[in-house]
Amino acid sequence: MDRIPARLAWAVETLAVAPSDRLLEIGCGHGVAVSLVCDSLRGGWITAIDRSPAMIARAVRRNRAHVAAGRAVFEAVTLEDADFGDMRFDKVFAVNVRLFRTNAVEEAEALRRLLTPRGALYLFQHHPTARRTHAVTDELTIALEGNGFAVRDVLTTGVGTASMACILAGREH
Repeated sequence: MDRIPARLAWAVETLAVAPSDRLLEIGCGHGVAVSLVCDSLRGGWITAIDRSPAMIARAVRRNRAHVAAGRAVFEAVTLEDADFGDMRFDKVFAVNVRLFRTNAVEEAEALRRLLTPRGALYLFQHHPTARRTHAVTDELTIALEGNGFAVRDVLTTGVGTASMACILAGREH
């Protein structure tokens, strides 16, 4: 079994996945977080996207059993280009994905459309220094608030030799 990076273990713990949750991971990479999330799902499911087809292929291989059981779906697509139809998510999360840098308006619109009315957005940042983590967290908090989201909380923890933060936000009502 692969060693689980502390940042991903903390992220999934922070999500507090309920058995029936419907989740979306943006930038899933190798699919490690998806594996951890699926261990808690009973009736719920996770959709994971990444712009890299190579990463999606690795994530699918890692999560073969979860895909076969209908708990996990993967797609090589960007957030702005994803088309989920009427599908809505209780929790949307991303680990070290820098949203709101180049396509802020489009990304914000997509996230608002994808979240259920009471849904939660979790943006995790983990950098080699606490200073960098804090700076990126501040940038994202400002971007969220400027694009129609209400920041509910900012959680922090020490992970390894660095720090990690989670911005918890929801749609403004």
